[in-house]
Amino acid sequence: MNNQSQTESRGNQYWPLITGGLLIIVLSMLMAWISSGFTSVQYWGNYLLISFVSGGMMYGGWLAIKADNSLNPPRWLAWLVIGAAVLRLTAGVIWYTGLPSWGYGSDVEIGGYIMADAHVRDKAAWELAQSNNQLISAFGVNRQVDQYGGMVYLSGLVYRYLGGEYHQPLQMIVITAAISSMAVLFGWAFVSRLWGSRAAKIAAWILVLFPDAVILGSSQMREAFLMTLIASALYGLVRYVQDRSRLGLVWLVASILLMLPFSSPIAGVFLLMIIILALSMDGWQLLRQTRFWLILAGIALVAGIGIWLAWEQIAPEGINNPVALVVWWFQESARWQAYFVKRSSQLIRRIINTTPDWVNTPILIGYGVLQPFLPGALLDQGFPIWKGIAIWRSVGWTLMLPFLLAAPLLLIRLQEKRRLVTGLAIVVWMGILIAAFRSGGDLWDNPRYRVVFISLQAGLVAWVWYSQRDNKNPWLWRVILGLAIILAWFIPWYLQRNDLIIWPFDNVFETLGLGLVSVIILFFGLYLWGRRKRGKHSESE
Repeated sequence: MNNQSQTESRGNQYWPLITGGLLIIVLSMLMAWISSGFTSVQYWGNYLLISFVSGGMMYGGWLAIKADNSLNPPRWLAWLVIGAAVLRLTAGVIWYTGLPSWGYGSDVEIGGYIMADAHVRDKAAWELAQSNNQLISAFGVNRQVDQYGGMVYLSGLVYRYLGGEYHQPLQMIVITAAISSMAVLFGWAFVSRLWGSRAAKIAAWILVLFPDAVILGSSQMREAFLMTLIASALYGLVRYVQDRSRLGLVWLVASILLMLPFSSPIAGVFLLMIIILALSMDGWQLLRQTRFWLILAGIALVAGIGIWLAWEQIAPEGINNPVALVVWWFQESARWQAYFVKRSSQLIRRIINTTPDWVNTPILIGYGVLQPFLPGALLDQGFPIWKGIAIWRSVGWTLMLPFLLAAPLLLIRLQEKRRLVTGLAIVVWMGILIAAFRSGGDLWDNPRYRVVFISLQAGLVAWVWYSQRDNKNPWLWRVILGLAIILAWFIPWYLQRNDLIIWPFDNVFETLGLGLVSVIILFFGLYLWGRRKRGKHSESE
């Protein structure tokens, strides 16, 4: 009986691997068929190899989380990670097959890319893979294509050693879909250690379904890797702070170092976030520990050495020290904001031209925080596929934004873990505001800079949801109602801009003011109604 039980146990242990292997074989043939224009499966062997590598990385991540004694990852989480990878891969196939026919006819769309950066970098990576140049040259040439070199290097590596004779962009989509789906796994582990399994489940579903995360995970974009590296670093941080685990420290340091070739500025911003989070998670007691400062100095030293070795790829010509690099970054951000204003709609130009210079940057940052803006997406006049994508992205961000806005308000009555939530809220909004400042409110760049920190945002959203449920705090619903009212005022404003209705208020500030006044009146009315109701209740007693 014991032997039979052991045999059954081994069978239960291996059947997921066998099932996964069969699925990979079928998937490889399907991807080869799609990539060939639905004519053959000639290069399915290349897809098979890439799929096994991708599946192996996903399985390795699962084993690493499962080995953590403080976590007990449920089976549904494994299927959720697989589902996230399939969702991203499906989206990549839709872009590849649909955009050439349903788009505007640009070179990017004809190539099957949803983002221009992915088109340029993927083409450069293929050319590098086919040349006689060493792959390391990706870090030293053509900085207009990839200023950090990591994405071109990795794509070139895949195309040279795993790809075939012809450029097949879907091969990199298999990689990015697999890697980005692992953000679900590490994001779940991060939130589970902070708030428990209920909140972790909410965060995991957000990471699976959030539109911009899906789009970047279905494209040849470095953000697909940064999302997962940040999630794994967060998991390493919380594991180290809670258990003083050396393995947690390894996850943290390794993740930050791997971020450097993809984006050293993101790695630098995230390092600052890590410091704030570490201090808040330990009740600011780490400031008194010598070991914390030694570890921090070690991380900074290793990161500094990495930046020094890759200085020519990171810094523009003429910049020879970190201070000058920071100054250049702010100047470049200001230049990009000016460029954004020039190429933006008449609305933005009119607002900027009619307001004092000192408020231009705050206006653009506020505009960036709202991007993608739901009323504008709903009334967009573009091609159906792009209108659908715009609405999808806008709905995702509009659903998340009230939770992030409500988080600071929920802190007012919070007693337990107040410092931790405060630190998390600070770093979440730090990422959102830096992304808005850096991108000048651009419709595509702003969300993709912001979404690399999606694990932090998902963790905060999950906490807000269960905090208001457990404590019966009304502020979340107040924020949702207030935001809905303000957005509703912009619908007739957009309609009159498109000459569909006659509307007396054509100024954006007037429209915003009407929304704010409406919210104030509604909340004041609700306050009086609640006060009157409490008074009647007291009289009856």
